[in-house]
Amino acid sequence: MALGCAALMAACGGSDEPVRSTPLPASCSLADRQTWLRGYMNDRYFWAQSHPDPAPAGYAGLEPYFSALLSTGSGAFPADRWSYVSTQSAFDLTWGDGQTLGFGAMVAGLEVAGQTGQRLYVRYVEPGSPAERAGLLRGDELLSLNGTAAASLIEQDDFSALNASSLASTLALVVQRGELRLNLNLTAAVYDLAPVRGAQVLTTARGRRLGYVLVKDMVSQAASPWAAAMAQFKAAGVQDLVIDLRYNGGGLVAIGAALASYVAGAATAGQTYAELRHNPANASRNAVHRFGLPAQALGLGRVFILAGPRTCSASEQLIQGLRPFVDVVVVGDTTCGKPVGFVPQSDGCGTVFSAVNFESVNALGQGRYVDGLAPSCAVAEDWTQPLGQLQEPLLAQAAALAEGGACAVGFETTRALSRQRSARVSRVLHVEPGDRPGAMWVRP
Repeated sequence: MALGCAALMAACGGSDEPVRSTPLPASCSLADRQTWLRGYMNDRYFWAQSHPDPAPAGYAGLEPYFSALLSTGSGAFPADRWSYVSTQSAFDLTWGDGQTLGFGAMVAGLEVAGQTGQRLYVRYVEPGSPAERAGLLRGDELLSLNGTAAASLIEQDDFSALNASSLASTLALVVQRGELRLNLNLTAAVYDLAPVRGAQVLTTARGRRLGYVLVKDMVSQAASPWAAAMAQFKAAGVQDLVIDLRYNGGGLVAIGAALASYVAGAATAGQTYAELRHNPANASRNAVHRFGLPAQALGLGRVFILAGPRTCSASEQLIQGLRPFVDVVVVGDTTCGKPVGFVPQSDGCGTVFSAVNFESVNALGQGRYVDGLAPSCAVAEDWTQPLGQLQEPLLAQAAALAEGGACAVGFETTRALSRQRSARVSRVLHVEPGDRPGAMWVRP
């Protein structure tokens, strides 16, 4: 994987950690891998001094044993709901190649799960995916998945059919679009991610120029299209920047720092973007990521962030990283609450462990936002409205605030529901059906 600092622009200064080698298992037998995993967790895990430490005996697999080793809660932190396991091939596909295996269809299941009488809408369709090629659109009402009615999917809180396990996976959807009822049949594929999309200059009713851009994944492939978007905005003389992170589960810390460096430019150059703090035994690994000074920096004193419960990890870190220096106006809903990150570790046997290795704080030492980051202005999503259009509620509110308007009221009920669904949010932190695991990570 090409994850070197040079590829991520100058903003990743300070990201090279002092590396202490982590020996691999003696062999790929289950016993040797479990023994290795126990030693790794007792050394590198953020809660190494307080997590459960059962012996491997009695655990029939590697993942059940990994789960048994996770923290049950320590100090300001709840039980570890963030650490996860992935295959080496899946990890490399996303974080190395900038690709994914899937259908490319995501629904607003989180908001309606377990409720009756609710409709299930498509919230996001990935460019270049089988779903897009079949004609699926954001705002389509999903009537059934593989023959199971949407009402049953909602009641059972089970949207797992949207996941693809292999290139042989198929998905049959029935959707309603206005007066049209469509039957769509998809076959899974590997396709390129579109980490940055929709960059455009919008003019508000009062003539204010806004630069809008959506960032879906903080993979290394995001750097180039982001730089192009900022050059476009700088040439157009935008007066405000709107970054849409509502569906951004995170990614590389260095990419977040690189993206954030374009907002204020000289005002943040060389300043601390994020400090990564490991456990006491690994204090030598603590690292500071700093803002850079890219040529096309916008030099703004304010930025609008569109966010919600799927805004997680490295995308929350971007919000926190900018806050000491810039007026960050968050529009939408409370974020997921993941102030910790990983140095992913392969066992050399085809498995990658993303166990929490560090917590992240900003230049003011602020972190531990385990309940999420509350919005400056709470706004409910309307999945029938296209992203990047001024009639879409979150963007409309950001535009109104940019013009000097006030935050609209009436979202308190939805915010209350947001708190009630916190357990569901924590369950999908890693991978909501149809999407990819989120992360805040640095290279070993």
